[in-house]
Amino acid sequence: MLAARHGAERVLAGGSPGRTLREQLARLVADAPAAYDLADWTDIYGNDDSVVGELERRTADVLGTEAAAFFPTGTMAQQVALRCWAGRTGSTTVAGHPLSHMEVHERDAYAVVSGLRMVHPTSEPRLPTAAEISGLQEPFGTLALELPLRDAGFVLPEWAELTATVEAARERDAVVHFDGARLWECTSHFGRPLPEIAALADSVYVSYYKSLDGISGAALAGSEDFVEEARAWRHRYGGQLFQQWPAALAALAGLERELPRLPEYVARAKAVARILGDGLAEAGVPWFRVHPRVPHTHQFQLWLPHPAAELNEAGIRQAEETRTALFRTWSEPGLAGLAMTEVTIDSSATEWTPEDLRTALADFLRRLGR
Repeated sequence: MLAARHGAERVLAGGSPGRTLREQLARLVADAPAAYDLADWTDIYGNDDSVVGELERRTADVLGTEAAAFFPTGTMAQQVALRCWAGRTGSTTVAGHPLSHMEVHERDAYAVVSGLRMVHPTSEPRLPTAAEISGLQEPFGTLALELPLRDAGFVLPEWAELTATVEAARERDAVVHFDGARLWECTSHFGRPLPEIAALADSVYVSYYKSLDGISGAALAGSEDFVEEARAWRHRYGGQLFQQWPAALAALAGLERELPRLPEYVARAKAVARILGDGLAEAGVPWFRVHPRVPHTHQFQLWLPHPAAELNEAGIRQAEETRTALFRTWSEPGLAGLAMTEVTIDSSATEWTPEDLRTALADFLRRLGR
């Protein structure tokens, strides 16, 4: 599948593209001069007067926070944030969603590594409401909100709902942490700039490879004293790497290249979702779902009533035979024979016309016998 997508001339669903080592190195060499002065020295343990320090300052500026610290992974950044807040609030209880990244994709690190426990204000496939936070039966020190909630379909609340939920947590003497791995693309839905969104929380985690097409890495942002404490825990958790300049350079390039284009990607995702829905209906597919029907960000889910293996095979054959790739990997997260793929719209989709998409979708469905 990776080889088929790599050989395609047109790719609709982007996100974390597969590249050879040579291609990745060439991309970094091409992008780096515009991102940072290459006459500078490489970083040593993330020293402040280095490319890593510059990335931290730039990130804090974009988010409107006092400071930010670079982390090798988002999982580590999340655990450090929760560990810091547990110490400051005196509570090891975190309120979070059962579909959150911390619950689904981090192997219970918050519990196993940090000794914390999580309670769930709701199990609905959306962010918790203010009423649910107020009605939680036990006290908690931190409310963790994933924006957008990826495994529920990259969904976001309305701005008024988010501010009410945050206020409800404050009324319960809790701090608020945003799992904002994909916070970068939330501005269109909320109609607010990044600093105003980030200002709702006491700490914010952002990713550099999700949405910004970096190599790896994350940042934890907040007040100066919080970030300084986070740096100490980063060292304890094994995140004080000797050199991180390739990831930092790629992240700076992503802030320059991709961040300004995210509103365009969000708008295009809405159009793509509409065309896919119309095309599937016109083809007589007995059941399908584009979720959300109108995407909240530049990512959404597509569900089809076929085994994932069948859909993946059709995608590989289409890419190999027509040099056109529509979707990434399909999986069956629920019922057998009901598959889902995540559609990410980025620069790879900008040259597609509506007719291109309708034609490619019809060809894909013919390969499924539709």
